[in-house]
Amino acid sequence: MKQTITLGKHTFRIDTGFLIMLILLGLTSFFALYNAFNLISDGSGYGYMFRQIIWYVIGFTAMFFLCSMQNKAIYPLMKKAYNFLMVCLVYLLISRLLILVSSGSIYLPFANEINGAVSWFSLPFASFQPSEFIKIVLIVMISKIIATHQEEHPNPTNKDDLELLIKIGKVLLPPLILIFLQPDTGVMIIILLNTLILLLCSGIRKQYVWIIGILILCVVAGFFFLYFFQRDLLEALLSNYRLARIDAWLDPEGNIQGSSNQLYTALLSLGSAGLSGHGLQADIIAIPEAHTDFIFAAVGQCFGLLGTTFILAICFAFDIVLFKIAYNTKDRMDRFVVIGVIAMLVYQQFQNLGMIVGLVPITGITLPMISYGGSSILSYFIAFAIVMNISPVSKKVWVVGKKKPKKVSTLKRRSLIKTFKKTH
Repeated sequence: MKQTITLGKHTFRIDTGFLIMLILLGLTSFFALYNAFNLISDGSGYGYMFRQIIWYVIGFTAMFFLCSMQNKAIYPLMKKAYNFLMVCLVYLLISRLLILVSSGSIYLPFANEINGAVSWFSLPFASFQPSEFIKIVLIVMISKIIATHQEEHPNPTNKDDLELLIKIGKVLLPPLILIFLQPDTGVMIIILLNTLILLLCSGIRKQYVWIIGILILCVVAGFFFLYFFQRDLLEALLSNYRLARIDAWLDPEGNIQGSSNQLYTALLSLGSAGLSGHGLQADIIAIPEAHTDFIFAAVGQCFGLLGTTFILAICFAFDIVLFKIAYNTKDRMDRFVVIGVIAMLVYQQFQNLGMIVGLVPITGITLPMISYGGSSILSYFIAFAIVMNISPVSKKVWVVGKKKPKKVSTLKRRSLIKTFKKTH
């Protein structure tokens, strides 16, 4: 479904089905936050709600602005964005090192430690997380590398595929290392998974895919070997905070008042809610981070199976819309970009919902577009603006004359074409 929209001098066609899904996600997010008011420990539910609405307004504004541009104008900006975000990540790393050396007494301005990590810029008016935005930048940059490589090497050799991996590694590894050192394991895993999915779709030789898969299995197997048989060595390599999350995942009832509290209360909330839950704004069971990481558990406590099914349904419907855009996209790079966005979104949905029901360890990943979070929402709106420009039903229509190109509606374009045929 398409619609022509005019904002000032800018006229463009937009995929209204996609837009309606975004509005529905926003309304769901507002209602979920309102429902969690009694579960927010500091009693600032209205503050979170107000800021969430503001971030959605900013997000939609940014999306419409980017939709008034062509992706050909947006893509070249990604290199500059990459450099800027790398500077931000280095700044955060320096601040973390100062905190470690000074035992927390010294840190750079606006870059203090939050929940054991230095991942945020705490500005007077908002918080800014560079790693959320560099996910989008990397999707575009890696998609361009793959698309260009395919054009230059239609019949790639082993050497060509190896060259592709090296090109991607040069772009990927620097931010990945900096994010790991913050530490922010959740975002690091998202970036790695996005890259892996893009590589699988790039047509790279199967032996490289097998090598990557074997390396991942070796890392996972090595971790669990150390976890069960060489715990002291693992504690020297990883922080106690990360290991505590693994302990909580494997034994949710092992430390209910400590590391297992979040998972235990989430499972208890969902398990006790039944079909229809305990009612609006119920606070039968206290849920930590009910407005962010565990908003799905808060909805489940209040509305039971019906409420959680609605959340799953709206997420699935939105994913289908994105899959449809990817399927109908003809341009090679654009298709890779949409695939990268889908991989990022679906993984975050699976990780967030999976950690709440105990399928995967807790990693601090929010439920996209529903959980509270300004950086996450704005970064996704940037990604969705790029996808909106890619959507076949959102392509801009131009009539080129002696003056600056002017965008017109489809009906007017057809009328102009008929007039041109009659006069020529």
